[in-house]
Amino acid sequence: MSKTKDKTDKEAEEERRHGMRHGVYKHELYELQVELVKLQKDIIANNRRVLVLFEGRDAAGKDGTIKRVTQHLSPRETRVVALGKPSDRETTEWYFQRYTEHLPAAGEMVLFNRSWYNRAGVERVMGFCSDTDYERFMEQVPFYENMLIGSGIHFIKYYLDISKKEQKARMKERRENPLKQWKISPIDEVAVKHWDDYSKARDAMLTGTHSEWAPWTVIDANKKRLLRINVIRDLLNRLDYEGKNGKLVEPDRDIVMPFDETLIEEGKLSK
Repeated sequence: MSKTKDKTDKEAEEERRHGMRHGVYKHELYELQVELVKLQKDIIANNRRVLVLFEGRDAAGKDGTIKRVTQHLSPRETRVVALGKPSDRETTEWYFQRYTEHLPAAGEMVLFNRSWYNRAGVERVMGFCSDTDYERFMEQVPFYENMLIGSGIHFIKYYLDISKKEQKARMKERRENPLKQWKISPIDEVAVKHWDDYSKARDAMLTGTHSEWAPWTVIDANKKRLLRINVIRDLLNRLDYEGKNGKLVEPDRDIVMPFDETLIEEGKLSK
């Protein structure tokens, strides 16, 4: 087999797995990251506050997507929040309290890698909260988010959705790749086992916490490169800033989907 044929087969496989070839991906990512720098300059100049939440199943691609968003932004005005298990003291606080202290100040963009929605996902499925705690959360979260919007925060919520097959493949890669060992946790190890429970919790969370002022956007995260490119496009598309290149920031609507209950009814979310 010729080297040319080998290269063609490799590129075809790469495109099948990731949604686009590496060269195309790197070019589009660079152009979008230039747009992100423009956005940040505008956020700083106008004392804007931007808050972006990333939720999704384990191995859905939250870490990699956030990394590409923040890669060339100023760390002084960009913060990634990924809170661990609450301390004994924090378990006695108002549930939203430890998240509230990380909200953006003027000129900042904050990205939550998981958020208060832990209560509707991991905590609900794994039994880390009571039914009363869960029900109270579901009642309070729309009011909490309405207050954030009312305070002037630009608020965006993403749910990254992957198939069971893709989650298994990514978990296997984590276990085998020595550079990804830090991503492995006891919760991850049982994620596939509790697949159906997570599906039910996801559906209840999206349906119960989707609102006119704080809507969910669902992302098909099965192909990592398409996921990253389209999240950045959508983020840029939603926010106004000086020098915006409108031709670059229109997301693929087969990948970026405003949440609607028909997505569940028609089986468009992973089961």
